[in-house]
Amino acid sequence: MAVVTVVRVVRAPVERVFATVAHKRRFAQAIGGVTAIEDLSDVTSGVGTRFRQTRVMNGRETTMDFAVTEYVENERIRIVNETHGTVWDSLFTFAGAPGGTTLRLVMDARGDRPLTRLLLPLVCLLVRKAVARDIDAVKAYCEDAGG
Repeated sequence: MAVVTVVRVVRAPVERVFATVAHKRRFAQAIGGVTAIEDLSDVTSGVGTRFRQTRVMNGRETTMDFAVTEYVENERIRIVNETHGTVWDSLFTFAGAPGGTTLRLVMDARGDRPLTRLLLPLVCLLVRKAVARDIDAVKAYCEDAGG
């Protein structure tokens, strides 16, 4: 298992930051590069939500399926996906901070193949940079008056 952690203080209320992360279309708008979102379940918000997101990353279009497995409004949301044999378990937490919100993302990566387990620490170095860019984009979106 490998872990990626990104923490930012966002100058916006917890409710705005949570809503930006928790609502897939708003999150897509905040991070940019998303070309399609498809609902895969009748549940469209909260636990049980499943969706497919297509996004351009590093010049290539990538499609991933996500599932919301934990959802406590204005406190935390867990989103899980599996890509190429690796399970990415992402826990976003939200806490009031002086002047705004502390947004923390802890992403656990697990693979059951020996080579995957060996390479995960290296992959996580690259993933951390991409995730940090996304969290910075969420921060900018929420801090903007329109976010």
